[in-house]
Amino acid sequence: MKFTAEQIAGILEGEVVGNPSAEVYKLSKIEEGTEGSLTFLANPKYLNYIYTTKATITIVNSTFEPDQPITTTLIKVEDAYKSFSKLLEYYNQVKLMKSGIEQPSVISENVEYGENLYLGSFCYVGKNVKIGNNVKIYPNSFVGDNVVIGDNTVLFAGVRIYSETEVGMNCTIHSGSIIGSDGFGFAPQEDGTYSKVPQIGNVIIEDNVDIGSCTTIDRATLGSTIIRKGVKLDNQIQIAHNVEIGENTVIASQTGVAGSTKIGKNCMIGGQVGIAGHLTIGNGVRIQAQSGVGRNIKDGEAIQGSPSFNYADFSKSYVHFKNLPKIVDDLHKLKKQKN
Repeated sequence: MKFTAEQIAGILEGEVVGNPSAEVYKLSKIEEGTEGSLTFLANPKYLNYIYTTKATITIVNSTFEPDQPITTTLIKVEDAYKSFSKLLEYYNQVKLMKSGIEQPSVISENVEYGENLYLGSFCYVGKNVKIGNNVKIYPNSFVGDNVVIGDNTVLFAGVRIYSETEVGMNCTIHSGSIIGSDGFGFAPQEDGTYSKVPQIGNVIIEDNVDIGSCTTIDRATLGSTIIRKGVKLDNQIQIAHNVEIGENTVIASQTGVAGSTKIGKNCMIGGQVGIAGHLTIGNGVRIQAQSGVGRNIKDGEAIQGSPSFNYADFSKSYVHFKNLPKIVDDLHKLKKQKN
């Protein structure tokens, strides 16, 4: 797929300086630009590369004026970084612009779907499913009975959506993710075995949620596991039964949230964080990577460590952690002096 400088400038509302007919068909870093590639210059430390890059087109800020000869065609915009991101989003939309129902695939009884559905080959759609407009379900995906999927949502290849799940509009769920599997509920018996507690709730994913690859969100025992609007989940995250995650919270990979914990809105949670069950995490909380959270957290706190505590206190304490061998030696010396 090729684009001219003139077409790109039209999408970005920019100005072409150079050849408006210059064509590109791939993207590159500015220092690795080759003929036929499009790149951008936003960070001043890469300025020297604008004079040596072999990229055919470069997006730059409108204030940029070269003081040496250049060979690349420029597209001047108000903010080069934002414009390049906008172009990536546009390219992605064009690339994923698919529709139609491929075969073999299975659509069960009483399924309703809107305009421009894309259903890839080897997909299964269960009974009484409702699918909105412009939904894309890539090959080898499973959608269970009574599922609802909102407009403009994308399920990439190999996604599994268990029965009764509700997915909102403008959501993206990446390959290998499983939504609505049973919560981890087992009751110990007198003979030492465990009896499974039926998990009869569901999962509700609100609008504008992104879920990375191989993330699992368990259905509730009763009621719903809820992912609120604007939440962004990375790859390989475990969300247990009856958890609720507030609006616009972001969670990095390999984090696990145990059952019935409530996480507030606008939180930022680093990778490999473990959060115990039945806790309340406030709004605007920041949890550093590899923290272990076993207590309730108030609004706006920043915490670290395992067990976690205030981030500033952790940073101060860490200085002493590193110096423990020297501190112990000093103590031994003091003891000897006293003796």
